[in-house]
Amino acid sequence: MSDPVNFDFDEYIRQSEPEKQQKGYIWQTAIGLQDVDGLKPSEYLIETAKKNIDGDITLKEANELIHSYYESKTARIDAENRTEEADKVSARIAQILSEDAFVFSPEQFIAIHRRLFEGIYKFAGNIRDYNISKKEWVLKGKSVVYAGSDMIRDTLNYDFNTERHFDYSGLGIDKSIRHITEFISNLWQIHPFGEGNTRSTAVFGIKYLRSLGFEVSNTLFAENSWYFRNALVRANYSDIQKGIVEDKSYLEHFFRNLLLGEHHELKNRYLLIDTEMQPPEKIGDKEKIGDKKSAINVRNRQAIIAFIKGNGTVKASQVAAAIGLQPSRTRDYLSELIQDGIIIAEGANRNRVYRLK
Repeated sequence: MSDPVNFDFDEYIRQSEPEKQQKGYIWQTAIGLQDVDGLKPSEYLIETAKKNIDGDITLKEANELIHSYYESKTARIDAENRTEEADKVSARIAQILSEDAFVFSPEQFIAIHRRLFEGIYKFAGNIRDYNISKKEWVLKGKSVVYAGSDMIRDTLNYDFNTERHFDYSGLGIDKSIRHITEFISNLWQIHPFGEGNTRSTAVFGIKYLRSLGFEVSNTLFAENSWYFRNALVRANYSDIQKGIVEDKSYLEHFFRNLLLGEHHELKNRYLLIDTEMQPPEKIGDKEKIGDKKSAINVRNRQAIIAFIKGNGTVKASQVAAAIGLQPSRTRDYLSELIQDGIIIAEGANRNRVYRLK
């Protein structure tokens, strides 16, 4: 049975007919979006997705199978890694993305959250009534300022009403994408729900873009969902005293790749604030900052340190995916950081994790 983390939908659907390809892209996106919260699906979910792509079962039946699987006494629920959530939400995203129905409204946005997380979060489909903050590794532990709980409904209504009356005619593709970037960024910054905001925003955004006539590349969301989230973070964070202002260029690059097929480099480590200005954190004396290669090494090491600091304990595969490095190069960096006394490793083989010393 395939490893769900390494399963290649591109390879699976490459020689398939158009209907199978479309299903494959939808599942690829649905599963890839779980990366925004570091979630991975089970092997059972992958096998169920393959049955749907092959036409053996419908999407409705796939959702029913996933639900029954976790209702049964034999299901192995990995509570620590939230596998049940990853499986159920993946199947629900696939169902929603396969449907043509869409209404541009706050109610639709809220309904998507409810459909994705019903039975998973008690507050599914409910606007939060408390204020939140979230430590972000790209902000070195700082948080975006989200909408206050007393202003969420009014802010949602304002943003939707403004967008509904916006005239795209004669705007040109560049300005249109810049405006879409602004709208999606603002919608995410409201953060109306306790959890699941990025996945809900992504699903709503895909359906909205389709309603505008765009051909949306599902693969980009599947392969760069964590970059998408980090780009949203950078688009909504300022620290004027440190010379940091909201930067939507990263998010705009994502949408230009998505909608125009451009090839901007989408690397999470590039989003880490102040990396070019910060002095190395205990990087030792063996690296000089004078040449480009060494500067990249410093930046990568700082990104890894920040990621571990923000997550406590991590696996090498998580570091590689987050920072955008090859697994072998990631292991080299981790070994160097261990030798330099910055991090320590615990466990062996697949169970090995890394944390700050």
